[in-house]
Amino acid sequence: MMIELDKNAVQNAQEWLDSTIDKEIKDEILRLKQEDINEFNDAFYKKLSFGTGGLRGIMGIGTNRMNSIVVALSTQGFANYILQQNPTEKEIKVAISFDSRNNSKDFAQIVAKVFAANGMKVFLFKEIHPTPLLSFAVRELGCNAGVMLTASHNPKEYNGYKAYWSDGGQLVAPHDVNVIKEVEKITDISQVKMQDNMNNITLLGEDFDEIYYSKIANISLATAHLDTFKNIKIAYTPLHGTGYKMVPEALHRWGFNNVICEPQQSIPDGNFPTCLSPNPEERVALDLVLKLAEEKSCDIVLATDPDADREALCVRNDKGNIVLLNGNQTASLLTYYILLRNKELMRLKGKEFMIKTIVSSELINIIAEDFGVKCYSVLTGFKWIADKVLELEGKEKYIGGGEESYGYMPSDMVRDKDSLATCCLLAEMTAWAKQQGETLYDILLQIYQKYGYWQESLLSIVRKGKSGAEEIEKMMDNFRNNPPKELLGQKIVKINDYELKISKDLKSGKEENLSLPKSNVLQWFLKDGSKVSIRPSGTEPKIKFYFGVRSEYSIGENFEQLQKHSLKKIEKIKKELNLE
Repeated sequence: MMIELDKNAVQNAQEWLDSTIDKEIKDEILRLKQEDINEFNDAFYKKLSFGTGGLRGIMGIGTNRMNSIVVALSTQGFANYILQQNPTEKEIKVAISFDSRNNSKDFAQIVAKVFAANGMKVFLFKEIHPTPLLSFAVRELGCNAGVMLTASHNPKEYNGYKAYWSDGGQLVAPHDVNVIKEVEKITDISQVKMQDNMNNITLLGEDFDEIYYSKIANISLATAHLDTFKNIKIAYTPLHGTGYKMVPEALHRWGFNNVICEPQQSIPDGNFPTCLSPNPEERVALDLVLKLAEEKSCDIVLATDPDADREALCVRNDKGNIVLLNGNQTASLLTYYILLRNKELMRLKGKEFMIKTIVSSELINIIAEDFGVKCYSVLTGFKWIADKVLELEGKEKYIGGGEESYGYMPSDMVRDKDSLATCCLLAEMTAWAKQQGETLYDILLQIYQKYGYWQESLLSIVRKGKSGAEEIEKMMDNFRNNPPKELLGQKIVKINDYELKISKDLKSGKEENLSLPKSNVLQWFLKDGSKVSIRPSGTEPKIKFYFGVRSEYSIGENFEQLQKHSLKKIEKIKKELNLE
């Protein structure tokens, strides 16, 4: 079957051919059009959208790819919006960082030169740096905005662009939508201002890192006699990313000198040669560091993703085997430790608060409630955690928050996931447990005994193309209009519909308004506290199901059997919802 040229692809490509872009790029466009129609169509059939989270896509030539032209066009649109929002500011400042991915440094320099050409003072990290350092720099240097070049844990073919506002958090309303409008107005490279030098661009180096190290020291909740136990063995992998230098150094500054780095994965490399996907959520990505941890008899294993905003924690169970905790378990441990230590240090004065996302474990809320501390639930995505912190700034005191996908923010000095500070806190928590003759696994089981055991699981259903998007939409409509009356033999007692912004108690029939921004998310709550959340993607034909089933747990009970039983419950829910 002969493949035909896509009309939109031809039109988008012609716009580039008619522009002032380099001749070599034009030659490559013409070559693709003649020799690889499939690739040509995919590269040009649409324009890579600047969404509420910025840009993310496969690298290469084309309007639907991450490349220097798309980055320049997007940055000019972002620059225009920053200038509009600060009409009387004498000096507008922006911070820029980048990860170890291929082309990230080149993209960062393009971003810097566009901002500088628009009259802004630019602070550019001179080498790869973690995302939390970008957020920290925006706040520390009093910047109006920031950009991080990263595609997080995506495969090597991808890169991305995260946009930040003056609070150090990623863009939220109204800025997110308004920036998109400005970006969409920049359609030709001739509209982009870009200088060919480094004028008005300040490079940030180790001196700036020292400021961060000194400030995260204040997060520590260590007991007076904890130093004796800081000789715990820690195996660490940065998965070829930006954490390779700063995570071990941060741990060293906290007194943890027995950190063993996985040598192969401690080399920054955008090709990620030792793992198909540099995602710390996937155990297979941690094979090398787990092997190292066994050889060196390590107490815990820490791993960070390429831009070092998320972290994974592996601990030894009651049989001495290393197990990877999920994001909810790690967040629950951190919540318990932060609250307990703050209580013991008599720092809980009544205005403290924590934050979790609506799809994260309800266990986090329950722990906070037991300590008399408020725990706010926000929409999925760390930008909403940062936004809540900003809303309550000066009124209440933030002491911790996170989400199920391995992200945690232990301090508001950074307004995004911060694996550096979190890794330090996880190491401290391990030493604290050891001081009591226990492991983090022991502490986790104690939490389950006191508050109940939650088993979480995530199911993503992906479909293709326009028909796939229609199928996903139909599924969501059906779940919204015809929800099940019961699951696991239990009646559904409450439904939260964030699209309609209504929470309905099915027993009393009472409805309450949900205060969070409108979002296409459904949640069903069972009588025993179990929860099912359903959230379709806004950018691709995919729908996610977050399952959290609750059981009682007693110390001495076979925990592995309880886990298996709980997973069977989740499988039963899938069957009842026809998701197999």
